[in-house]
Amino acid sequence: MRRKTGKTGKTRIAALALAAAAWCGPAAAQSVATALPPGSPLLGSVPDGTVLPDSLPLSLADAISRGLTHNLGAVTARDAIDEAHGARLQSLARLLPQLSGGVAQSNEQINLASFGFPGLPGIAPIIGPFNVFDARVYLSQPILDLHALGSAREDRAKLDAARFGEQDVRDLVVLVCANLYLRAVASESRVEAVQAELATAEALQRLAADRKQAGLVAGIEVLRAQVQVATRRQQLIAAQNDREKSKLQLARAIGLPLAQGFTLTDQVPYSPLEPMPLDAALDLAYQSRSDYKQQAALVQAAEARREAVIGERLPSVSFDANYGTTGHALNDSHGTFSVAASVHVPLFESGAAKGRQLEADAQLRQRQAELADLKGRIEYQVRSALLDLRAVDQQLQAARTEKTLADAQLAQATDRFSAGVADNLEVVQAQEAVAGATEGYIATLYTFNTAKAALARALGVAEARAQTLLGETSK
Repeated sequence: MRRKTGKTGKTRIAALALAAAAWCGPAAAQSVATALPPGSPLLGSVPDGTVLPDSLPLSLADAISRGLTHNLGAVTARDAIDEAHGARLQSLARLLPQLSGGVAQSNEQINLASFGFPGLPGIAPIIGPFNVFDARVYLSQPILDLHALGSAREDRAKLDAARFGEQDVRDLVVLVCANLYLRAVASESRVEAVQAELATAEALQRLAADRKQAGLVAGIEVLRAQVQVATRRQQLIAAQNDREKSKLQLARAIGLPLAQGFTLTDQVPYSPLEPMPLDAALDLAYQSRSDYKQQAALVQAAEARREAVIGERLPSVSFDANYGTTGHALNDSHGTFSVAASVHVPLFESGAAKGRQLEADAQLRQRQAELADLKGRIEYQVRSALLDLRAVDQQLQAARTEKTLADAQLAQATDRFSAGVADNLEVVQAQEAVAGATEGYIATLYTFNTAKAALARALGVAEARAQTLLGETSK
C-alpha cells in the first residue's frame, strides 16, 4: 500500500524561513514592522506570566531568552519536530514485528446446504448449535520490504530536517528579538533627544521673551522661539507614542503580557566589529547555517523516497504465524498453530508505480536545485551583510561628526543671540540642524547594530554569537 506522507511540519518551518528571508543583507536596516508581514509567527508569541505592578527590568539577553521560549515561531518549530518524530515512529513500526492477540467465544449453527452439501446419508442437514472457543496470538514480521525500508529512511531524513529547521528558526527568533529590542532602544533615544531639544527651545524662548521685554529684539524673535517650542512638543508626543508601540511589539514577540510595564536596561552603544575575511565568513556560514543543513537533509529524504518508490515494484517477503487453543470451551480445547512465509510480487499496476517514480525523480531534482540555490543565496547574504556593515560603519562615523558640528553650531548661535550680535534665526536653523543630526545618528546606530545582527544570521551563529557581535551592553 502506498504511504501518504504529511508535509505540515516541513511547510510550517519553510514558511517561517521564507517570511524572514528579507532579514539578511540590505534589509537589515528595515524595521520589523516593514520586513515581516503583520501575521508572521515570528512577531507573535504564547504569552506567559502574570502582570506585576512594578516595571520589570529587561535586558537584551532576557528578551532573547524569552523569545526562544515563548515566540510563536519557536513554539511552532518545536511542534514540527514532534510531528516528524511521530511519522518516523510509524515508518519504523512497519519494519518491526507486529504482535497481537485475541479471545473469542461463539455459538454457531451451520447449514450444510449453503456449502454445497444438499444432503448426506446419515448426516443431519443442520449442524449445531455448538460452542466454539478460540484464544490466539498472532505474529507478523516483514523479512524483505524495500518500500518500507526506504520510507523509514525518508522519515529519518525528514526528522533531521525538522531539527535543523528548528535551529534555523531559533536563529531567526534571535534576530527578530534583537531587532525589536534595538528598535525600542532607538525609540527611547529619540524621546530623550526630543526632550533635550524641547528644554533647549523653552530656554531660548524665555531668553527671547526677556530680550523683547528689554526692547532689544523684535516680536518676531519671540514668535520664532514659540514655533520651535510647539514643534518640539509635537515631536515629543510622536516619539513617545512610537516608543510605546515599539515596546508593545517587543512584548508581543517575547511573550510578555501587553499590560506589563518594563524598562530597557541595555542601551547597546557603538561597538566596532573586528573585520572578517570573506573566505573565513563563507566557510563559517556553510558549516553553521542550519537552513543549509536542513536542505541537505531534505535532499537525502528525496533520495530515500525515490528508493522507496522503486521498492514498490520489487518483491517483498513476510513471515506470519499464530498460536492458540481452540475447542468447545476453555477446559475442552487443544493447541493449534499456523506458520507461513509469503512472497508478494507486483505484476501489473497500470503505470501507477512508474508515475510515482517519475514524481519522486522530479522531487529529487527539485531538492537538489534548491540546495544549489541556497548555497548561492548564502554567499550573497554573507557578501551583502559584510558590505552593509562596512558602509554603515562609515556612515555612523560621519553621523557622529555631523552631530558634534551641529551641537557646536547651536552653541555658537546661542552665544551670538545672547550677545545681541545676531537674531534668533541662526538659533532656529542651528536647532533644526541639531535635531536632524541627532535623528541621523540614532537611526544610523540602530542600522549599524541591526546590520551586525543580520551578519550573525547570515553566518548562522545568531543564537550563539549575537550578543558578542553587538558588543558589550551598558546598564
